[in-house]
This record gives sequence, C-alpha cells and structure tokens, in this order.
Amino acid sequence: MKLAALLLPLSLTTFMPGSAWPPAAAVSGRPVPSQVPRTQTAVGKIDSLMRRANELELFNGNVLVADNGKVIYSAALGFADASRKTKLTAQHRFHIGSIAKEFNAVGIMLLQEQGKLKLDDKVAKYLPQLPAWANTVSIRHLLQYTSGLPDVRWKTVKSDEDNLRDLMQLQKLDFEPGSNYAYNNNNVFLQRRIIEKVSGLTFKQFVEQRLLKPAGIKQAVVDPMEQDAFMARAYNQSRQQDPLTYPISGWTSVTLADFYKWEQAITGCKLIGPEATRAILIPVEPGKQAGLGRGSMVGNKVTEHIHDGTSSNYQALLVSNVSNGRTVLLLTNNKNNNLGKYNAAIQAILDGKPYVQPKKSVLRTFSTKLDSLDGRQLLTFYQTLRATKSQEYGFEEESTLNEIGYYYLGKSRTADAVVVFERNTELFPQSGNVFDSLGEAYYKQGDKPKALLSYKRALQLDPTNGTAKRIVAELDK
Repeated sequence: MKLAALLLPLSLTTFMPGSAWPPAAAVSGRPVPSQVPRTQTAVGKIDSLMRRANELELFNGNVLVADNGKVIYSAALGFADASRKTKLTAQHRFHIGSIAKEFNAVGIMLLQEQGKLKLDDKVAKYLPQLPAWANTVSIRHLLQYTSGLPDVRWKTVKSDEDNLRDLMQLQKLDFEPGSNYAYNNNNVFLQRRIIEKVSGLTFKQFVEQRLLKPAGIKQAVVDPMEQDAFMARAYNQSRQQDPLTYPISGWTSVTLADFYKWEQAITGCKLIGPEATRAILIPVEPGKQAGLGRGSMVGNKVTEHIHDGTSSNYQALLVSNVSNGRTVLLLTNNKNNNLGKYNAAIQAILDGKPYVQPKKSVLRTFSTKLDSLDGRQLLTFYQTLRATKSQEYGFEEESTLNEIGYYYLGKSRTADAVVVFERNTELFPQSGNVFDSLGEAYYKQGDKPKALLSYKRALQLDPTNGTAKRIVAELDK
C-alpha cells in the first residue's frame, strides 16, 4: 500500500530513489517531497531508523546511502548549531576529523606519480631546517604512521608556527622509524608541509586546485572560518558549542554531495592510479590505519574503503563496498559515538536481515547519577532500569555497560570499573571485546594475573586482537 507523498520539514530533508543527486531543492534549502511508501521496503526502514534516532536525540546530522551504484536515501536530520534554531540542510558542511587526512595522503601520492617526490625520500630533503632525525624519517614513514614522531602538543600549540617550532626543538624520536606504529597528527602535519614545499602552493590552494576541482567538488571548504555560510557547528550534550578552527591547519569540511564525490574519486582511482591508491589504502598491518583509513583491493580495483573521523563533537563515517556499489556516509555535529551502529543497521536492512533500532544511552542520560554510585550500586540501578525501561535503553548491547566502565576508568575509579566490566563478561561471555575491557581495568588496577587471564580469553574469542596479543606476550614474560 502506498501513501501520498509527504512534504518533510527542512530539518528532515530527504532524498529518495528515482531523483537526481544531489536533489536541487535540498541544495537550495527548500524541502524535498518524499516518495517513500510507508511499507517495509529497505528505504522505508532506513528512513524509520534514522528518524527514530533523531527523535531520541541519538543522531543529529546528515546521512547518505547508495546501493548498486545509485543514491537511494539521503537526509538532513536535526540542527546546525547549539542554539537548535537553525535546521540542517543538504548544503551544510561538516568537519570530518581524520578523514580529512585523506587529502594530504592523496596529495603526496599525486606528486609521487608526477615524479616530483619519492616515498623513500627523507623529510630533510624538503624540510632541511628540521633536526637530524629528519634524515632518518621517510615520506613513506609519515604515510604509514611509523615515523617515531610524537603527537602534536595540543595543550600548547595554537598555530602551524607553534607546531613547527616544537618539531625544530625535538631532539629524539619516540622510536626508530619503521620499527613501530603511532597514529598521530605530526605525521599529517609534515605531509602537508612537504606538499607545500614541492608544489609551491599553500596546502589550502593545493587541495582546492589539484584535488577538489578535478573531483568535481564545489562546496567543500579548507579550514572554514566563522564567516563561511552553511557550516554545521559541533556541540556537546550540554549544548556547548565547539570552536570552528583548529590549532594546526589543513582540514577540509564537506557536504554530503562532496563526500560522495570524493569517495567515488577514491574508489574509482580518478585522482591517483591503482598502485598509488594501494600504498595509502592498505595499512602496515591489520588493525592499523593508512592514509585512506583502511580497505582492500583485488588486482587494480578497490573493493572496500572504510574510514572514520572524530574532531571534538564532530564525527564522520565512510563505508564503501565497491562490489555491490554500496556506500554509507554519516556526518554528525553532535557526537554520540554510535555511527558504527547505524552503519551496521543500514547494512542489515539492505541485506534483508534483522537490525537493532536506536536506543538511548544509560551513560548519557544518567551520568550525573552515576557519579554518586559505586560499582555495586550501579549494577543494582542498572537492573532496575532493565526491568522497567527495556524499550528505551540498549540493554541487549554489550556497549551499554562497557561505556559506563570506561566512564569510571576515565575518572580513575578503577575498582568500580572492574565491577562493571566483570558483570559485562557474565552478560556477554562470547565477546572478546568485553574481556579485553576487563583486562585493561585489571591491568590499571595492578592485578596482572587477572589481567593476563582476561586478555587470554579476549584473544581466544578474537584472535585478531593485536592489543590483547601484545599484552599477553608482555605479561607472560
């Protein structure tokens, strides 16, 4: 049974199959008529999933879903800033956190293809003013996060100049280049400076001229400022708004349409060739990050591309499976640490499988109350909630207690965290993740025998857990 078309409010602008992408009305800020029948179609279920998430204040942002190479769903859900007066539209741009590091990674590979640099060149060749360690760090090390550089000193760095000054004063790396892995932003910072040195352009100019324009991206902004229109502003659960600018430069913000074009350019090898793409798509080892996040290739074709990013209260997720033309893009300016759950639900819907509806977070709703409860009291409160509010909160998910445990760990309440994690392993005895969390709490508590047992169990349940493998080897000694 089909229902008449529904005119959605601007905060819920929705694109449906059979329309051009991006929809002209959405780009102009006008509402778009929805053609979704209220039936159990995949599109209808995705629409219901995301609307419900927005109603529960679990998702505020923009979402796009493509299947079989065509955009089947897109929506702008919620508000553009902490005042919650301006509604999001398809025109709004979002910071995308670490996904913006793709632009410098692709830029490096583009210059390499043009013969203007080599990945095994040492940093000192392009930035000779740096100390002696720059003669041991290659561009490849920067791309793979194996340089040994420490992270940016975020508490004191306020500009590129501040950060470069810190690097000028750095006398020793954290480890020998290529011998270990440390994901941090100094690797990114130096990639951007090398691009500027080689190209003769500012990084902003390089991205605009050499990457965005060839990819057909017209709305993206590098390092947006207060005066830039249609910037979604990030804010926390207390409705405190984040600053728009960051201590170091080079961050590209995008609309959904931009994001999708960029993803198509990457998976279609439109900006750089397959060999160059492989170099920044496949991490040095499983569980690590490469310049494009992570992914896979068969021959010269990209088969999968996955990347997530977080910056203050902005979060973004990109999941693309090229074999079935499926892409899920999620952008939010109100972090809830749940984008992976929505992607999982959307993938299940598209596969015709059962999926989990969004539910509220116990931690988010009751964090003040949790501060007054010890671990045992928390479990009693949890059981009461579970008996009376099972439809509102995610008691069927291991993450509910796990995030409370980490909340206590973050407040140095290790004993309370142990109690919570122990209960979670009883509720979810086949989850390697909860045993990993318990092992971490035992380790911080100083109980290494119990930590070893927990990490061993985590490794049994999930043999790919690199952290558990490393700590088991350490404790077994």
